[in-house]
Amino acid sequence: MTRQTQHGGRFRTALALISTLGTLAGAALTGAAPASGAVGEDGRAAATRIAPGVEYRHFDIPASRGTARAHVLDVDLRDPRTRVGLLYPGKVAARAPVSALADGVGAVGGINGDFFNITETQHPGVEATGAPVGPMVANGRPLKAAVPDGQRFGPAMPPGVTTRAVLGVGADRRARLDDLALDGEVRTRQTRLPLGGLNQYALPVGSVGAFTSDWGAVSRVRATCGTDTSRGAPCSADTHEVTVRHGRVVESAGTPGSGPITRDTTVLVGREAGAQELRKLSAGDRVQVRHRLVAAGSRVPFRFALGGYPVLRNGAPLPGLDPTTSAVRTAAGIADGGRRLVLLSLDGSPEFRTGLTIAEVAQTLRGLGATEGFSLDGGGSSTLVSATSTLVARAPGAEAVTVRNNPSGGVERPVPNGIGVFSRA
Repeated sequence: MTRQTQHGGRFRTALALISTLGTLAGAALTGAAPASGAVGEDGRAAATRIAPGVEYRHFDIPASRGTARAHVLDVDLRDPRTRVGLLYPGKVAARAPVSALADGVGAVGGINGDFFNITETQHPGVEATGAPVGPMVANGRPLKAAVPDGQRFGPAMPPGVTTRAVLGVGADRRARLDDLALDGEVRTRQTRLPLGGLNQYALPVGSVGAFTSDWGAVSRVRATCGTDTSRGAPCSADTHEVTVRHGRVVESAGTPGSGPITRDTTVLVGREAGAQELRKLSAGDRVQVRHRLVAAGSRVPFRFALGGYPVLRNGAPLPGLDPTTSAVRTAAGIADGGRRLVLLSLDGSPEFRTGLTIAEVAQTLRGLGATEGFSLDGGGSSTLVSATSTLVARAPGAEAVTVRNNPSGGVERPVPNGIGVFSRA
């Protein structure tokens, strides 16, 4: 039996399992109906082979608030011709539609990723950065760290979960969930300061954050607004910015600036106690900045990772998942010991817009064979971001991907990152 035949068989079995979703759900899915629509008119599960090790299909799920339509990419990471990686516009503080991100790097499919800084209505005059909430790793290189928990956008996370949560794939080609924490420092001749942020739209109160060429040209003012517990708190009145080029201070300013940052430059932004420390630096002073992202669990380095929050662990939904609020959602599931990745995006067209609760998402991923599940940006309690739920896939022989679900609002919303599926065949 070939790997492709085995792959299709597993997918058909998983879809059959979804038909027992109501039984699997237990108390978390009280009132939810079993899924249906997993088979075509001929009685067989219909799937489209996108590339070696990659299949696409859609099916309907009668859920607690109405019928939801699910679009799924099933990715077999055991196939050496197939891999997944980070989709992003080349800068942390930038956005583009998933289809443009995928076509720009030759991906055969993908979905949108992390929640992000989409609006600044609580801080008039402050530019929304478009930067994501959680960590980002691309091609083994850390691009950003997580904002404080109180500064995140998106629905409430399960108890005990933080913004450091990531889904990614390691150098061993296995998908996994973990937490990535920032480890870094700013070293001068006089002192060593812990680094509180890396290319983040929000810095911890009293800290110093580093902005590199990966950030982009967007204003850094937002990094000094809000507090660790309140995203809408006023912007800090005590800020300072220092520009370090080739290891020496070349410029200082009382407020954070904007504009591109060259590769030989790091901009340090401080607020409160951090600002006071940066004011001690003068032009010509030597400064060293060190940073890395450290995984809480695995010692295998991530080749790619992005933020969101876990909803399924070891085959069981996390305690405290919301069983009542339905929305158009995006999620990813990990199956077969990290060798299979299931990318799920719900349809946002009017007849399916009721979507699923996050508890139903966890059970749907489990029905698809996942033991670990991860929620990505796709709506939550806000219709403003429901249009970010997007899944794209390239038809066999096509030169560009097409949007397979119907985003809410009828058009793709630009997003800061996503998961891309790549094939060498």
